[in-house]
Amino acid sequence: MALPPPLPVMELLLLLLPLALLAGAATPPQPLPLPVPADPPLPAQPPDALFAAGAEAYARGDWPAVVLQMERALRARAALRSRLARCRLRCANATAGPPEDEEEGTEPQPDPVLRDLRFFRGLLRRAACLRGCGPAAPSRYRLSEELEREFGRRSPYNYLQVAYFKMNRPAQAAAAAHTFFVANPGHQEMRQNLEYYQAMVGVREEDFTDLEAKPHLSEFRLGVRFYSEEQPAAAILHLEKALEEYFVADAECRALCEGPYDYEGYNYLEYNADLFQAITDHSMQVLSCKQGCVTELASQPGREKPLEDFLPSHFNYLQFAYYNNGNYEKAIECAKTYLLFFPHDEVMNQNLAYYTAVLGENLARPIQPREDIRVYRQQSLMEKELLFFSYDVFGIPFVDPDTWTPEEVIPKRLREKQKAERETAARISEEIGNLMKEIETLVEEKAKESADMSKFIREGGPLGYEGASVTMNSRALNGSQRVVVDGVLSAEECRELQRLTNAAASAGDGYRGKTSPHTPSETFYGVTVLKALKLGQEGKVPLRSAHLYYNVTEKVRRMMESYFRLEAPLHFSYSHLVCRTAIDEKQEGRSDNSHEVHVDNCILNAEALVCVKEPPAYTFRDYSAILYLNGDFEGGAFYFTELDAKTQTAEVQPQCGRAVGFSSGSENPHGVKAVTKGQRCAIALWFTLDPRHSERERVQADDLVKMLFGTEEGDLEPEQEPPAAVVVGKDEL
Repeated sequence: MALPPPLPVMELLLLLLPLALLAGAATPPQPLPLPVPADPPLPAQPPDALFAAGAEAYARGDWPAVVLQMERALRARAALRSRLARCRLRCANATAGPPEDEEEGTEPQPDPVLRDLRFFRGLLRRAACLRGCGPAAPSRYRLSEELEREFGRRSPYNYLQVAYFKMNRPAQAAAAAHTFFVANPGHQEMRQNLEYYQAMVGVREEDFTDLEAKPHLSEFRLGVRFYSEEQPAAAILHLEKALEEYFVADAECRALCEGPYDYEGYNYLEYNADLFQAITDHSMQVLSCKQGCVTELASQPGREKPLEDFLPSHFNYLQFAYYNNGNYEKAIECAKTYLLFFPHDEVMNQNLAYYTAVLGENLARPIQPREDIRVYRQQSLMEKELLFFSYDVFGIPFVDPDTWTPEEVIPKRLREKQKAERETAARISEEIGNLMKEIETLVEEKAKESADMSKFIREGGPLGYEGASVTMNSRALNGSQRVVVDGVLSAEECRELQRLTNAAASAGDGYRGKTSPHTPSETFYGVTVLKALKLGQEGKVPLRSAHLYYNVTEKVRRMMESYFRLEAPLHFSYSHLVCRTAIDEKQEGRSDNSHEVHVDNCILNAEALVCVKEPPAYTFRDYSAILYLNGDFEGGAFYFTELDAKTQTAEVQPQCGRAVGFSSGSENPHGVKAVTKGQRCAIALWFTLDPRHSERERVQADDLVKMLFGTEEGDLEPEQEPPAAVVVGKDEL
């Protein structure tokens, strides 16, 4: 009995293999191959070895070596990625084209076995070409996943900013710090360092540049900026350049997807897929990665979500920019290109109709969408069809990165399944959300009751200094973790510190020179402990007064630790001796505060009655204190409120030697009423329980005091710590 013919391999592969591999299959018109430059030479050392050498140099404090090795590591990684992408593109271009029989003008053989063999012949030739893309010893240049994540997080720039700082090269340190911070906006220490660099002599605004900026995103942002500023010619220039750079980046991203198979949870030794399943698994993984380039290219470092519809949006901006520039032909071309993605967009169709009417139907009709975009869309849709097919049949997950994908591309069964899953997920999410709100309300109520009782019980420790006494505790102040202490300073000490402020303080200190940072009706002057000590060392102010300032802040810190019975020591987060002076001619009709109600470690939303503990708030602050130097002024009372920022719970009148201490969280919203006459001076202090957020200036002040007053010497800067720079003085009280 005759056996049935074998199932042709190509029938499956035509459905499943990436389009770039389907030589001889019916494929859409392909864009012209991108010119591929010659491969850059391999680096002398691999990036992992260079990174390790830089980390070792950092540990021993060899700052020039840190810069040398980390810069080399960054260049080596970039060179390897570029070399691999270019080589893969070159191999794709070199092995592209119809089968040899078609080149000779003969009819292709219908025999499925021969067709399969021709296909695999092209595949083998491409694989042979790709063997030359790596070095002789590939493992030597293959970064581990962990180290690749370090480069992805831009960790080398964290090392570099410290090294440049230690080498007294602040401009380069600022650039490295900014580059790291762009990708890590929640990194609080780097935020402080950037604020410190901004205040340094020799650092300019243009030094804060992203050294890893993606060219297509930079050009896009410039184009959008000029578009918003109604400069259409400049917008067109940068948006067109952004498109050009986008496709260069897209080609590189897609080429880098063609790597080894990621087993994603499979045990390598137990993976036993047959030929077709193995081809399907790997090819769909590569194809899904290539679709993911849409998200990769639209992602901005440090942002959770990519720019939606990034590629189509270029043409939305361009069509209107060309219209404003008087070029109706290009406006029509861009409008039609945008409509390739969103054919039913009402506004764009109206724009197109208007441009057509102005230019004339005869001239407008022949204008077509851009060919390269038409081909890109057609290729993308075919990729999506394959991926959705494999999702529907084999269960290989695929998340479409685009919102413009036509519904008909998705198999009907999968559409219905996804719709049911979305509805179920939404229902479950809503039910869980409601339940969580109920639980959170109950927990918050119980926790508040428990915390209030606990705090009342715990606070009340000894102050430890003769003459100081508690005037008001939390109960008297109608809150928790609050205290007013009198007798911290003598009258003469208050006058001496006030004279120091007037001699040493500078306008807008801590606020980049803004003389009225909180209200236009008052001027603001301040000086930090370190600055006062340095001025004393230079003989510009009495050194004794600067030393008194230093000692008084330490006295308040110890009082806070003892009174609130803290189990861990407090560390200075920021210290500021400040004076607010009423501007006489600006008091009439005044209705604002000297400092509006706020919370020291979270962002207060008074309308929603919540305080969000996340950057840019100084979330590491745990306790705050204000030590007043005088009371001979009008207004300027300190007050606590509820979370609504309106309901006042307690008020404290400043006077010489009076200190107010409190925890820095949402339980203690506070503000300062308007200073309507005279000058109000105080020392504002913030503390943290986390030594990692200890103020760098304080460490330097400690060392300077040891040097000036003959006590035990200490290191000026710990060798292996990044410069946790001065925190700019926000929220002075």
